[in-house]
Amino acid sequence: MTNQSASDPGADPGSAPPHPTRRMFGRIAYGAIAVAAIGTATTYSVKAASSKGDLASNLTLIAPAGAGGGWDGFARETQQAMRVTRLANNAQVVNIPGAGGTIGLGKFSTMHGQADTILATGTAMTGGIALNKSPVGFENTTPLARVAEDYDVLIAAADSPYDTIEDVITAWKKDPEGFVWTGGSAGSVDHLTIAQLALLGDIPASGITYIPKSGGGEAIQTLLSGTTDFASCGFNEVSDQVEAGRVKAIGVAAPERVAGFEDVPTMTEQGYKITLTNWRGYLGAPDITGEETQQLVELLQKTRDSAEWKDALDRNKWTDVWQTGEEFTEFIKEDTSRVEKLLKELGL
Repeated sequence: MTNQSASDPGADPGSAPPHPTRRMFGRIAYGAIAVAAIGTATTYSVKAASSKGDLASNLTLIAPAGAGGGWDGFARETQQAMRVTRLANNAQVVNIPGAGGTIGLGKFSTMHGQADTILATGTAMTGGIALNKSPVGFENTTPLARVAEDYDVLIAAADSPYDTIEDVITAWKKDPEGFVWTGGSAGSVDHLTIAQLALLGDIPASGITYIPKSGGGEAIQTLLSGTTDFASCGFNEVSDQVEAGRVKAIGVAAPERVAGFEDVPTMTEQGYKITLTNWRGYLGAPDITGEETQQLVELLQKTRDSAEWKDALDRNKWTDVWQTGEEFTEFIKEDTSRVEKLLKELGL
């Protein structure tokens, strides 16, 4: 299998400024889009699907992020489940990273009628569209299914003096800009989870000192070096480090405690109800037919119902949240409204 990946000129290998601006991210995003479009046009093509036949015979799953990221893992788990169950023997994953998924989305929005290609999506793309003022959005695709979601966990160094959310909020109120937070990219679910926590604690979200990182591994390193005080990361990214005792889990942004980590209380039971989840799903290309849409939804549902996918949910600490049709479309609208509001509170 060939896996191609467009480079992401917007990626920052070092520490980003604590207060990135919308204008800065706009320049990064659309500079990246221009480069990615040129590179992708010369190195990557996806054939249009025939209007007849089985779409699963040559299915392409686009992960709008680099290899090893959350979307990449989601797409590859889907690919593996499809292959093992023989639902789609020739399923391949292609990476088009950058700008909160909007570079991949921009390319995908030009694939009119190409029903044999689907795009992984989720909360980060909702934020990426708003943050980067993307010229294309969910309305330029065909929503297929919301498949799974995971939750962020608030962590600190193992020797941190803070053990509860209330401990954190009490100290944070005394010095709103003095505590340094880290997590994924600006506008990511990690950043938005921290924003919700600040708002519920009556702390100005626009004053958060936040250093974005590429993933949980980098975030943990900043905690251990003392560069940051707290991190908000996907539980599946840091669960092994929590289990090993390298970092301390203070609260998980989930409706109930995570299986296998029942000693980690939820933020809600500590008095801070965090409602934002890191959902993951798939979009179809624009202008595909109703019959093609139904065929793709049925393929995804059969994959979701398989034992292999249930195993993936368990291993990744994901929760099943199957939605399709109007219900999924309405969820996207609500998620967009919620994320835009939080970004405004953050001053982004």
